[in-house]
Amino acid sequence: MDIAKRSEKNPILQPSDLKAGIDGMEIAGLLNPGVFRYKGKTGLLLRVAERPIQQEGLISFPVFNAEGKIELLSFDKNDPDLDASDPRVIAYKGQNYLTTLSYLRLVFSEDGIHFNEDSDYPPIFGKGALESFGIEDCRIADTPDGFFLTFTEVSPVAVGVGLMHTTDWKEFTRYGMIFPPHNKDCAFFESKINNRYYAFHRPSSPELGGNYIWLAESPDRLHWGNHQCVATTRKGMWDSARIGAGASPIPTRDGWLEIYHGADENHRYCLGALLLDSNNPSKVLARSREPIMEPVAPYEQTGFFGNVVFTNGHWIEGDTIHLYYGASDEVICHANFSISAILNSLK
Repeated sequence: MDIAKRSEKNPILQPSDLKAGIDGMEIAGLLNPGVFRYKGKTGLLLRVAERPIQQEGLISFPVFNAEGKIELLSFDKNDPDLDASDPRVIAYKGQNYLTTLSYLRLVFSEDGIHFNEDSDYPPIFGKGALESFGIEDCRIADTPDGFFLTFTEVSPVAVGVGLMHTTDWKEFTRYGMIFPPHNKDCAFFESKINNRYYAFHRPSSPELGGNYIWLAESPDRLHWGNHQCVATTRKGMWDSARIGAGASPIPTRDGWLEIYHGADENHRYCLGALLLDSNNPSKVLARSREPIMEPVAPYEQTGFFGNVVFTNGHWIEGDTIHLYYGASDEVICHANFSISAILNSLK
């Protein structure tokens, strides 16, 4: 039951639309932007994944070294110690590496479809040992206190959730890792509930449990506790292997509406919806049995990593969700949803 209204201009951004931001690199993919409104424009905070221009017989990729500078590593594709079966992650002698280095990059649009960069707003790169493999998949909470950015910090020792804050998209305050490893898919609620801040997060527990959506609360957005699991994977369904929150949940007449992603054992990513109680967001009122969006368009089925629709950004205009999503880990697309239609699908 795909109820998304895709833009006829999709994909609206692809790697060839931007120049690589790191010398000697090429853009392998544009992924999963955070979304916000600023000065009457739609802003996207893109995850840009770059890698060296590949040479025959080698796999080359960048990392930040101990001095914080980008260093290139290369391995022979025929090396018996190399496992390159996944285009996103390779393993060599027991150590995992990302094949690309991701950072965040701002683009703006008057009409929500045609986006351009503005040199006044610089890119945001990883910083420090816990971001040495880059930063990924930023979600943006637009609050009365400014914009709060939650994102994935990636390094050889950990995948965790980092936090930044800005009011002008030029100066950023970094707060470090707020959810420890292994964790990602963190989305802040944009308003308090009973004088407490809330956030979704996704700890991983493959030995006992799985990749589930959890809820946490906080007095200050920095210290989180009272963790509760609110949604698990469902065997034999479209979200059987892993699930994670999308962007900040949407307040509706029926409760908090959260668009989330789910994947099956074949790594096919779809979108569904959760409805949570307005006063007690740990209480799930309804959940999509069928996806509200599936990878059915050609640009969603083939790419750097195919059969993927993945969102962590939208903005709301009346009943309309202006949703931006990554397709096939390569291009950025746009679709609209009706809040009423999603709520009706949950009944």
